Amino acid sequence: MKVLIVDMTHGGSTLALEFSKRENCEVLAWDIYHTLQEEDRSFLENNHIQLVDDSFYANSGQDNSELVVIAPVHCNLPIPPHMTHHKAVKYLLENEIKVPVIEITGVKGKTSVAAMLKEIYHDKNPLLLSSRGVEILFDGEETTLQKNISITPASIITAWRLAQEFYKDITRQPDICIFESSLGGTGLADVGIITNIVEDYTIAQGTSSASKAKQQMFASKVVICDHDSYRKIYSLDPATREKTNTYSIKENDTGQVNVWAHNIQYHLHKTTFQVEVVDLKTTDEKLVNTSFTVSTFAPAQYHLENTLSAISASLAMGTPPKTIIRGLENFKGLPGRTSLIKMGETVIIEEINPGINVTAVKRSAHMIKSYDKPAIVLGGSYGVTCEEIDENSLVEFLDSLDEEIPLVLTGDLGYNLNKQINRGSIYQNNIDLAVEETKNAGGKNILLIYRSNFSELGRR
Repeated sequence: MKVLIVDMTHGGSTLALEFSKRENCEVLAWDIYHTLQEEDRSFLENNHIQLVDDSFYANSGQDNSELVVIAPVHCNLPIPPHMTHHKAVKYLLENEIKVPVIEITGVKGKTSVAAMLKEIYHDKNPLLLSSRGVEILFDGEETTLQKNISITPASIITAWRLAQEFYKDITRQPDICIFESSLGGTGLADVGIITNIVEDYTIAQGTSSASKAKQQMFASKVVICDHDSYRKIYSLDPATREKTNTYSIKENDTGQVNVWAHNIQYHLHKTTFQVEVVDLKTTDEKLVNTSFTVSTFAPAQYHLENTLSAISASLAMGTPPKTIIRGLENFKGLPGRTSLIKMGETVIIEEINPGINVTAVKRSAHMIKSYDKPAIVLGGSYGVTCEEIDENSLVEFLDSLDEEIPLVLTGDLGYNLNKQINRGSIYQNNIDLAVEETKNAGGKNILLIYRSNFSELGRR
């Protein structure tokens, strides 16, 4: 077998190394974005991987009938590859992983859903891959195996290899795997989750979209998808209908939603709601019809939507409602993403995420307006994800905000916004000083929206 792995920037090196371990497999690697450091190049070459340049594919790669081309879904090649990175992960691991797998993709909410599932399956010794790192729970004790890992599909291989190393002395596997993945699923999943498609964006130099890439998740045995995304994007494909469960905040008139919430009582610390389940399809081809009450950290509608995603996935796995209820009761938010911090009489609601977009800002601002003496700190960095924020739309939204709500801007993003908006605002370069500024302006419930990786803030 002769394979060409395209793109060393987004997990290609991991894939190349895995294929190089196969018998009678010749591996070529194309650093299409020219990001490999010399040390990394030498490491690949020392593992018998041949590095090729752009001219290889242009001159001979296309015409080599024996060559299997493996490229990420976002890569725009003149001729479609034989296999995406996602499918390559399944090819490499499908005979190794013998435990249930949940995969999560979507534009927003992936990491939060993964954290909720970790609580639900706390007693199942889960292996967790998320943008926060690779974690494993064993006998109730949590161990971080690697921090600051990407959620490219190849990171699933890294997570699995780390778990094998962790368990090498006791010869076992995790009881369940929970994998967060960008732009789709590998097909390894018993249950695949598409959290939402808010602000769909283009990929592959404008030739494709995030929603189209995430359609790979329908290779899973059963799929969970928010109802709006499924209805607008995926429902036209009849192949998806028999394996998909949808969820929503409330039941629609057509009765097509499988899981929805009502009798919702929002609160900053704990929201309580009733879950209704109708004809939810499980991995063992059963239908679930039930109703139960949940209390968990979900201060706004979009947090509740994430919670319904986790509930739907757990039910599809055959998990009893009492286990789901207990797990979500223990979920207190996600430090570094969505969490609460009490500072005297002041509550800070942190929304820190590298992929924050205008929709996320609008949703968060709508939430804070319903609480006493609200204030907003907004800012962050550029270049933390491939998808940049739409500043023009954000400026338009900020100008529409009630002037009674103090607004303090911070970071590089905040600096540019401060020059463009017309409503009153204050700029503070330091994020902690920005929070102090909102307190001084009378803010009691402060929403901190910051576009960044939490580890980059150097806070606490």
